Amino acid sequence: MAIKGRRQSDNDNDMEAPLLGSDSFVVDLHAAYSNSNITSQVALVGAEVCPIESLDYELVENDLFKQDWRSCNRAHIFQYVVLKWAFCFLIGALAGGTGFLINLAIENVAGTKFVVTSNMMLAKRYGLAFAVFAASNFVLTMFAAGITVFFAPEAAGSGIPEVKAYLNGVDAPGIFSLRTLVVKVIGTIAAVSSSLHIGKAGPLVHTGACIASLLGQGGSRRHHLTCKWFRYFKNDRDRRDLVTCGAGAGIAAAFRAPVGGVLFALEAVSSWWRISLLWRAFFTTAVVAVVLRALIDVCKSGKCGLFGKGGLIMFDVTSENTAYHFGDLPPVIILGVIGGILGSLYNFLLDKVLRLYTRINEKGKVYKLLLAATLSICTSCCIFCLPWLATCKPCPADAAEACPSIGRSGNFKKYQCPPGHYNDLASLFFNTNDDTIRNLYSAGTDDVFQPSSIITFFVASYFLGILSYGIAAPSGLFVPVILTGATYGRLIGMLMGSYSNLDHGLFAVLGSASLLGGSMRITVSVCIMLLELTDNLLLLPLVMLVLLISKTVADVFTENVYDLLVKLKGFPYLETHAEPYMRQLTVADVVTGPLQVFNGVEKVGNIVHVLRTTGHNGFPVVDEPPFSDSSVLYGLILRAHLIVLLKKKEFIHSRTLSGFDTSKRFCADDFGKRGSMANNESIEDLKLSEEEMEMYVDLHPFTNTSPYTVVETMSLAKALILFREVGLRHLLVIPKSTSRAPVVGILTRHDFMPEHILGLHPFLSKKRWQRLRLGEFDFTKSTLSVY
Repeated sequence: MAIKGRRQSDNDNDMEAPLLGSDSFVVDLHAAYSNSNITSQVALVGAEVCPIESLDYELVENDLFKQDWRSCNRAHIFQYVVLKWAFCFLIGALAGGTGFLINLAIENVAGTKFVVTSNMMLAKRYGLAFAVFAASNFVLTMFAAGITVFFAPEAAGSGIPEVKAYLNGVDAPGIFSLRTLVVKVIGTIAAVSSSLHIGKAGPLVHTGACIASLLGQGGSRRHHLTCKWFRYFKNDRDRRDLVTCGAGAGIAAAFRAPVGGVLFALEAVSSWWRISLLWRAFFTTAVVAVVLRALIDVCKSGKCGLFGKGGLIMFDVTSENTAYHFGDLPPVIILGVIGGILGSLYNFLLDKVLRLYTRINEKGKVYKLLLAATLSICTSCCIFCLPWLATCKPCPADAAEACPSIGRSGNFKKYQCPPGHYNDLASLFFNTNDDTIRNLYSAGTDDVFQPSSIITFFVASYFLGILSYGIAAPSGLFVPVILTGATYGRLIGMLMGSYSNLDHGLFAVLGSASLLGGSMRITVSVCIMLLELTDNLLLLPLVMLVLLISKTVADVFTENVYDLLVKLKGFPYLETHAEPYMRQLTVADVVTGPLQVFNGVEKVGNIVHVLRTTGHNGFPVVDEPPFSDSSVLYGLILRAHLIVLLKKKEFIHSRTLSGFDTSKRFCADDFGKRGSMANNESIEDLKLSEEEMEMYVDLHPFTNTSPYTVVETMSLAKALILFREVGLRHLLVIPKSTSRAPVVGILTRHDFMPEHILGLHPFLSKKRWQRLRLGEFDFTKSTLSVY
């Protein structure tokens, strides 16, 4: 039945299939991204527009699940706890192994390419060297883009916005599938090895999350790879925790920074956190560190080819006796201020470039590949041609390594220089990103690089990092920002040489911190990661100061890069705070239209009709006489549970309460959420006869009898905090008066989106507000900052 006056607005996935398949709709949606997000029903996942839906972290308390939990003894609880820790161990081990594999492959593929090119340069075959270098980069880029476009568009980009949205309660098909994982790993190796100015840290976060999600799916019934124990994890709450651990493991694998990985998961991607999750995340990243240490020890024997000079080996890169004084603080403060400005400009330009790329990519797969090909050719030209602008420098007499460095990584690339000389700009361009960072961070190298070479490399890396991100291939922002920041820090060190006694390598570390703080606005995790990278605790005060200054300055201009990407992709992300205008509205102001409601004992035909004509995922269940004295809200039943009931066909012939024992005909596993690789049941797949359509089904044993409810006069701001903190998918709105219908509407994620609220109440967009947040307090003033 439908109650008029209020609408059930579960638009998280209320999309009709014909509409999603419309080419004109996709084009319009991409165009919408160029301006603002106008829908919370679809989003740009990787490089493909996909329907999205909300996750549900609420515990379903119906008769069947209550009986199932009552049947659990201490042995079941012990199994559950052991499985959680076992999964964390497996996530850490697999993420560590995958991270090592990616680094090993990148160092060998890219290293071989640079060695072959350098050997041709030594033979003065410059044209052939460029042809081989550009062709290698082109093949690697097109391979990465091709497998992404045709096999797993969800693998494009870093994957951090998708993980961040998932941990906020937004799910999209395919983001954690096995196909996405395989393409992410292979595509990252090819894309990073192609000399594009991209990193592997973001893809490793996505990779760790994929591994965690696949482990937490409870196996596969179709392939007979399941176990009764795994049923405990067939819910969004436990999968969320595993994905959080996987994201932390990805960062730990990228930088060999276990503590930094935990803090990154806490600070950058997770929306819910608790102490027990902290312990498991720390255990997971510790396993990553142990696995990496064991595998790297194997490489020290020379069994890993070119791997070992760069990649994960970035420790001890600064002076062991780092000394600084009060007089060194002004240059550091200036570095933090400029880093904040450069970081905010980086985000601004990246936003403009991604909007342009969206318009190009919407034209089809061919244009996605053409964009990747164009960037590959331009990048190869820049990397090969710019070093010719630098003048050759004589090798220092006291160099700690061979000069020039031929056939390996190092600070002294010969390039086109005569014997006994090196090209410092080629030393920056003709290395992997990890090796270049290592060179810039190295202490005692103040005279190795010329100011003109540092300026040239800074400008090139700054803009190549912006232009390279956004193609249809796995790519990360973390390493390019670290590299660009290190170059900028070196430059500041050169300019401030007479005013500071700090080593230029130390300035490079502080430059990375300042640009990371200005672009990504993550402070604690970046601080710890840099300390773990450099293995130098003496840097802590300076890194903390730089991060705080750069973040504060950048916050004045733009938002952080991951929030920017989440909005560009169209994910309906719920912020931790409520917008000021939400305090002017009540929950009744944002739910309109008819509400679909089921009776406690409902006709099968009515259920089928509602499920086929709507895309709602939750339905209020109302009892009316003779099942109750008056119309009363009994609870909420989910769409997936209704489909299970219809599939089982446990119907009754009359509108009466069923007398059978549900625990004997159903089990809790029947209603467990299926994994991303499973084919979810659809109402269209059910075949019911006309006789069955006239029968009834008792919904009482399967209805959540304690759903979260709010009174219709509650402010929208207050409802948002409740909705987000509890992790809800549905929030029932009940009337203030008992003389009305027992439920007047349902709040879903869509109802808290600004485009929905301002669409219903456009006068609010004309208001003028100012919001100043200090700690946990919000101060609003109706004079500034238009919403």
